Amino acid sequence: MSLVFDLALAAGLIALSLHIVLSRDGRGAIVAFIAFGLLLGIGWARLAAVDVALTEAAIGGGLTGMLLLKAHAHIAGRASQAPPAARPAWV
Repeated sequence: MSLVFDLALAAGLIALSLHIVLSRDGRGAIVAFIAFGLLLGIGWARLAAVDVALTEAAIGGGLTGMLLLKAHAHIAGRASQAPPAARPAWV
């Protein structure tokens, strides 16, 4: 039973990493990154590295993800406030 869980965990990590790399949506990639950090924390716990698992869950799944979401919102807010680009007269 534990082998099935380990294989499902590894498959989930691979699927999430592919989704993060191939995603064109920034917010979706960040949410997948947070889920990846939490799954990776479970993986470290399965390997009996509890200290690494707690650090990964706190930093990889929580803090870094929230900072990335905040940066994404800041950049998106700037893009919506930017004046329209000047178009040449001949266009």
